[in-house]
Amino acid sequence: MSHPNARLTVHGRLILVERIEAGWPVGKAARAAGVSRQTAGKWARRFREAGEPGLVDASSRPHRLPPTVPSWRCHRIVNARLRHRRGPHWLSWRLHIARSTIYAVLRRYGLSRLRTRCTMPIVRYEWPEPGDLVHLDVKKLGRIRQGGGHRFHDRGPGMHHQGQGWEFVYVAIDDHSRLAYAEICPDEQAQTTVDFIERALEFFEGAGITTRRILTDNGSNYRSQLFCDHLLARGIRVLKTRPYHPQTNGKAEAFVKIITNEWAYARPYQNNAERAESLGPFLRYYNLDRPHGGIGGNTPISRVL
Repeated sequence: MSHPNARLTVHGRLILVERIEAGWPVGKAARAAGVSRQTAGKWARRFREAGEPGLVDASSRPHRLPPTVPSWRCHRIVNARLRHRRGPHWLSWRLHIARSTIYAVLRRYGLSRLRTRCTMPIVRYEWPEPGDLVHLDVKKLGRIRQGGGHRFHDRGPGMHHQGQGWEFVYVAIDDHSRLAYAEICPDEQAQTTVDFIERALEFFEGAGITTRRILTDNGSNYRSQLFCDHLLARGIRVLKTRPYHPQTNGKAEAFVKIITNEWAYARPYQNNAERAESLGPFLRYYNLDRPHGGIGGNTPISRVL
């Protein structure tokens, strides 16, 4: 269909070219149709080349189009979005696909926005040097029985079991660099916490970080005299979060979420020992290879060196 301001319809073009073919001068036929001589010559040429079909408006579609994203790649992006519920920056690091491509695919499939869960304004802070502050926390995990647990096998006949017990994942993360250390421990006693912090401090010292402050929640193991005296003897200041304000220890909370989603429950494990063996490789990946959104896509080790 011609545009609203077109001087000629297909019927008008046919009258124009018939006059030219009948012997009218091109300029005279153009004046009679109310168009320029060039336009009249264009339609006469198209009529001679293609007949009446040549008087129909040609498609404005370009001869060549930029390649579209293959369907298999779209499915890969969508599946990763739904499984991990992470943003395009993280998906770009994980899938090695350009962020612009991921943005376009998510918009196409209506997945460009995740449901907002936080109702409080986000206030970020960061200490200026590695070792200025180290966050501590503990994550309690259910032990896995031989053959796997209900998270992947679901609850059903033969899956109702009790008495597997718990294990405790202690984490320590540097505020500035996000360099992290974690261990699986049997309990949350004060002596276990002291033993863990000693090994964590040795880990950070091995990376060239001297710890000056430690931030913990108000758990009984962190309030114990044994724990406080141990750090005081090493010249480390102990800070506590405000009660019922876990965001104060937000970097440890965020790392607990990462270690839970990307290690503890990332895949089915046949038993507890298999999950424990995979903690070391995950920590190496986290510290050396995994880009971190809170530090501009850099790896934690790059902020230490």
